Amino acid sequence: MGTLYLVATPIGNLEDVTLRALRILREVSLIAAEDTRTTRKLLSHCGIRQRLVSYNEHNMRARTPRLLAALEAGDVAFASEAGTPGVSDPGFELAVAAVTAGHEVVAVPGASSLLTALVASALPMRAFTFLGFLPRRTGERRRLMASLASEARTIVAFESPHRLRKALEDVREALGDRRVAVCRELTKVHEEVFRGTASQALAHFGEPRGEFTIVVEGAEAGASHVSRVRSDAAAIANKELERLRRDGVKAREAVRLVTEATGLTRREVYRLWLETALVRDPGEGGNVRAIDDLLDLPAN
Repeated sequence: MGTLYLVATPIGNLEDVTLRALRILREVSLIAAEDTRTTRKLLSHCGIRQRLVSYNEHNMRARTPRLLAALEAGDVAFASEAGTPGVSDPGFELAVAAVTAGHEVVAVPGASSLLTALVASALPMRAFTFLGFLPRRTGERRRLMASLASEARTIVAFESPHRLRKALEDVREALGDRRVAVCRELTKVHEEVFRGTASQALAHFGEPRGEFTIVVEGAEAGASHVSRVRSDAAAIANKELERLRRDGVKAREAVRLVTEATGLTRREVYRLWLETALVRDPGEGGNVRAIDDLLDLPAN
């Protein structure tokens, strides 16, 4: 009884491959590859001459019996087009068939675009949710995003270039303008990791090209980040209000200037103005309703 080896292959740079992977690819009697062109390029680069057959979503039903027969005679390796087998490729189906037939299945670890993107994202990675490729249909994708609105874990997904912008729009609509890392062409010549908000990513990727992995911060991380940002903005606003007060700027104009500069709401800024006024002179802050009227704001 032979062993099925699930061999991780490069996701871009051929140097991603491990020494163990190369040894296994040399020693097995047959290599099944999701994309024989990509795998043949790797084998040729590394000087490996080995029998190679295709195994993909289009032919796996017909090819599975042949590969199980090959396992009866010796060891077989499966290599996905790029990265770790079983993650969004037919390696999973082959592994299930091999285990069901009584063969040993061994994973040979290595490159993974999922983990590479997560590590490079600079977002929390203690726990995460992996979605694979996002649904192609707009409605299905939006429903999926809506179901993740309260997901506290970091979210990771694969996406094609022609659907990237729609996916980012759905992220922004369903989850808010959270921090994201959009990873393009990982470990390849034109590798890029864009970090920012979903809106900033949309502005950056006007005409997406390449292979993408999207990492989105979880709900709790997003709320914590927003809280920190607003806290920092409030500190800046306080300092600016103090300066404007010393310069003799009136309340309405000071609030307008600081609101534009910090992104805080007018109500938040005018209350900071009140607080600084009361600290300086309890009588100076005046009546809250009076300043509501002054700024044309509701009393609540």
